[in-house]
Formats: sequence, structure tokens, C-alpha cells
Amino acid sequence: MTKRQVQVLDCDVFIPGFHAEIKAKMQKFEQMINSADENLAEELIAPEASFSTPAAKELLYGAKGYLSVVHWMRSGFSDVQWHAQEMIAEGNKVAVRWVLTGTHDGVFLGKKPTGVKIKTTVMNFYTFNQEGKITQDIAAEGMIGILKPLGLC
Repeated sequence: MTKRQVQVLDCDVFIPGFHAEIKAKMQKFEQMINSADENLAEELIAPEASFSTPAAKELLYGAKGYLSVVHWMRSGFSDVQWHAQEMIAEGNKVAVRWVLTGTHDGVFLGKKPTGVKIKTTVMNFYTFNQEGKITQDIAAEGMIGILKPLGLC
């Protein structure tokens, strides 16, 4: 597997060809979050989709809600990029391990720009409807789930 290939592990499927379709959709999704393309967001995300993220206190909805997180990240890291490393699909759900990179060149969580380059791994769990659109994205909190209640972020 080369550096840019994404591994998809087959499990149960709910429609024929699901994994090939989902891999293609997630590649488009990666393009969408890295470009903040509103048309792609509308194509890939169901209007009723709900999103849970450590970046927001309440659920976000639809393409605009999802893009608000992308724009929030870009406000602190103008060159932020997400790259899918691994996907595991079962039924209508997909887990994706992303590598996120960027340069802290804007105010982020109240911290003035430092010029520090970041590279971190994040996990997201997506649910798809029968039309192949994302209806839910749950971001794994990881360490932020410990730091946030302590007021450290």
C-alpha cells in the first residue's frame, strides 16, 4: 500500500458495491473538506445530517454545519488538510483514520498564531443513508475529552 492509498476492509454490506461506492464517496469527501467546496458538501451530506465534534458544544446539521467546522479550523490553520489513511466499513457505517496537518497561523481557541506546524491523527465515524449520503459524523474526542473538562483547551 502506497502512502496515498486508503485501505478499506470489507465487512457486512447493506447494498451491493457499497464498499467501492463508499471509498469513492470518502475520496470526494476528503476533497471537499480540503477545499471547503460547498457544492461537494451538498452532494455528499444529507440535509438532516447531524455532526458531533469536540469543536462545537451542540450538534451541527447539514452541509453548512459541517463546513462551519472546516472554516473554524481554517481560521487558526489556513493550510489545514485532512488525509484519509484507513477506512473500515460495516453495514452503513464507516470509520476513518485521518492525518490532519496545518500551520498555526491564526487565532485558535484564543491562542495567537505561533507558526507551529501540527500533524495529528483523528478518527471519525460516518453513517450513510440508502442514497449514499452522510447522515452522521461522530468525531472521536481522544485527548481533548480529557483536556476540555480541565479547562486546558
